[in-house]
Amino acid sequence: MIGIFDSGIGGMTVAHAVEQLLPGYSLVYYGDIARTPYGPKSPKTITDYSIRNTEFLLEKGAELIIVACNTASSVATQALREHFQVPIIEVVTPAANRAIETSRNRRVGVIGTKATVKSGIYHKTITAERPEFKVYSEACPLLVPLVEEDWLNKRETKMILRRYLHPLKDKQIDTLVLGCTHYPLLKKLIQARIGKKVTLIDSSIETAKHVKHFLLSNPNLVSRKDQEQVSHCYYVSDCTETATKVAQRIFSRPMELILA
Repeated sequence: MIGIFDSGIGGMTVAHAVEQLLPGYSLVYYGDIARTPYGPKSPKTITDYSIRNTEFLLEKGAELIIVACNTASSVATQALREHFQVPIIEVVTPAANRAIETSRNRRVGVIGTKATVKSGIYHKTITAERPEFKVYSEACPLLVPLVEEDWLNKRETKMILRRYLHPLKDKQIDTLVLGCTHYPLLKKLIQARIGKKVTLIDSSIETAKHVKHFLLSNPNLVSRKDQEQVSHCYYVSDCTETATKVAQRIFSRPMELILA
């Protein structure tokens, strides 16, 4: 079973991509809606929450953990790998690698939470592989709450996005990493405001591709089931009408969010 956690509902974009690419694997998800967003919190608090989330998923039978939160990935991955014996897969490296492969002018933009941007994790990861790359990051602290409230097509959201993306447009980037798994829900709005010549990198899709490759290379690490035996459970620390609505938007089907 594959375990996935996020600070809220944004990580469901990763879960949906995993469902699509790995139909033979059961999945258990935990969205920490009660404590979202993680971005403004201290590294210690984020790490503590990430350890608790992982423990919950392991109790439910997870054999591999996906940290479907850029904030937790940037702050807590090392601690999780030291604390637990199961494979821990974060969302930063797959997205950074795709940005390197995609960029033609070697100018990459990153949008993320305050914690992700402050950590410098994308800059470190990209320039470690390609020192000649320029990486420009912009913190977008209001976007996660807007997604969690399902304000996906509001005038205010469009105005805020325009304000956040303007500095990156001035940097003449040709590639933009959506450095938060909530942001794919705003992809159309982001593309319209950053420009059609800029390629968007969706960390949710890139992470699912990475997990598929990892499991093909390590087929005995996670139990694979016949299609009729596959099951998916979605747990949350707080269940709201809006969260259910956004979840159903992501999966295009009725969703049962289980309060845990």
